[in-house]
Amino acid sequence: MPRIVTLPSEAPDKPAVGAPCNGCGLCCAAELCPLGRVMFGKSRGPCPALVWRADDRRHVCGLATAPKAHLTRLPGFIAPLFARLARRWISAGSGCDSAVTAEILPANPAAPAGNAAPRDTSTH
Repeated sequence: MPRIVTLPSEAPDKPAVGAPCNGCGLCCAAELCPLGRVMFGKSRGPCPALVWRADDRRHVCGLATAPKAHLTRLPGFIAPLFARLARRWISAGSGCDSAVTAEILPANPAAPAGNAAPRDTSTH
């Protein structure tokens, strides 16, 4: 059965596997990466560290950009090193590796403007 995830309507469409990441956020909204599984102690998504940056119109990994905001027990002096390691662990910059596919569903016409549009996701 497909999963429904909700992303901002301004989020870019998912790139092809191997193409550069564009911050669509679909992968992290649908499932946790191995780092997220370890850090948050859960095996199913969405990832609590998925962050929408409205000014940039893209998602980022909060563990790689602001780990202290998501891991409150992380000592402040460790945060820059952790962020660097997180970027390596999630393979930031190596291209899209998510097999998650999406079908964009129409937003609820009764919902207030600016609400996120749900996306039907399934793994193939």
